[in-house]
Amino acid sequence: MATSIRKNPVKVPAPPAPRRRLSPAERERQIVEGSVRFFSEHGLDGQLRDLARELGITHTLLYHYFPTKQALIERVYADLFAARWDEEWERLLDDKTLEVEVKLTRFYTKYAKRILERDWVRVFVFSGLSDRYITDRYFALLGEKLFPRLVRESRRYLGVPNRSKPTPREMELLMGLHGSIFYMGLRRWVYGLEQPGSKTDPFDEVFVHDRVRGYLQTLPEVFGHGAKPRAAGRTPRRALA
Repeated sequence: MATSIRKNPVKVPAPPAPRRRLSPAERERQIVEGSVRFFSEHGLDGQLRDLARELGITHTLLYHYFPTKQALIERVYADLFAARWDEEWERLLDDKTLEVEVKLTRFYTKYAKRILERDWVRVFVFSGLSDRYITDRYFALLGEKLFPRLVRESRRYLGVPNRSKPTPREMELLMGLHGSIFYMGLRRWVYGLEQPGSKTDPFDEVFVHDRVRGYLQTLPEVFGHGAKPRAAGRTPRRALA
């Protein structure tokens, strides 16, 4: 008796969905976002041909939007660095109703959470190892918008007049504070080290406050001549919220 063999119907794969044509604005955004990821992995010396390949576009199309590599790096700086500066931070540091320890802790907590994410930190480090275009511009921004305010608030903390230029020692201590905040991101995104207790929030206010308090405790020694905080005593934890 013959046995019929039932054949399974051949499944014809569905044709791929047609790729949507990106508008010029969407394509430019795709290139910029892809460039940030690329530079954060390969550094600012990465080749644009390799970037185009990773983006899935032609080298010619990449140059249509950014005729030079410098033009692309300038756009990365504008989007990744300059655009992240929040003018609300300036208003916070200018608020005369807040104690200095409170406002510095609030500022650096907000700053770390917004600034110190993976691509920002890694591109910044790679720029410092390359032509320093991004790092130079960013430090110029800090020199205009942040450091003078930190100098003023540090002197206010001690009741010292803010009339003279900061001394080298004063600036070195201040840069130590700023650098200690940046190191929190460096340790996480470059060295791959987790901060203890940082699984949910790597830039917890407690860690920031420790750094701010250490900075403020050293200020009297830098200024000398009996300089001391206007109001001694530990700032309550709840006052920082």
